[in-house]
Amino acid sequence: METGIRRISKENQQIAQISLTAIRSKSRQLKKMKHGTVHIRINNADIVIPSDAFVLLSDILSNTAEGKSVSVIPVETQISTQQAANILNVSRPFLVKLLETGEMPFFKIGSHRRLLLKDVREYEQKQKNIRKKHLAFLAKQAQDLNMGY
Repeated sequence: METGIRRISKENQQIAQISLTAIRSKSRQLKKMKHGTVHIRINNADIVIPSDAFVLLSDILSNTAEGKSVSVIPVETQISTQQAANILNVSRPFLVKLLETGEMPFFKIGSHRRLLLKDVREYEQKQKNIRKKHLAFLAKQAQDLNMGY
């Protein structure tokens, strides 16, 4: 199931900007917590929202305020190799090599490879962490060698 907002109207963008300022500070507090809830009162009805959902709502509002379209996809979603390649910004043949070498888990439906979105996101995060580590090393090395960085 994919839920998305296709086009953001100027009116919705302005509403999102106003709402975002109101919830941004609360969202920062909740990101630090592992568990928690947010209580909202709408038309005399109390609504309890899990903190993770509230943080997600904050991210959605942030993107909406910037006029960006938003899509919410469950992490258990199965995706094709082409979709995974698009998410990772790599070619499909490169992605297939990653799968065949065991870098990422996959399964087959008939002759078609399928991946779980959560596995693609985990691989993406792992690569980001590796890049950060190498960039930090290179920056330190440049400073040690007094290269002017």
